[in-house]
Amino acid sequence: MSCARNAILVLLIVATPAQAAMAAPCIAPERPFLPQSREDMRLYADLLRADFETYIAEVQTYFRCLDDERARAFVEAREVSEEYGRFVEALE
Repeated sequence: MSCARNAILVLLIVATPAQAAMAAPCIAPERPFLPQSREDMRLYADLLRADFETYIAEVQTYFRCLDDERARAFVEAREVSEEYGRFVEALE
């Protein structure tokens, strides 16, 4: 994990109750590194394989997070539109 991702995780763990009620951001996984040299690929095959498998698992989690956030945003947008309608009616 990157330092930035670790810092975000720490902030989420120690978040205040008000902050905890807010949705956590969807954080894209880091793209795995692939050496240019076939020799290096063979030498570090186990590590590289693990990095790619981790990425694939994390990107699936990221996609689910984006889907959930999209659904949440649609609900919120509908609610805000309804509230705006009530606001406009109150002004008439």
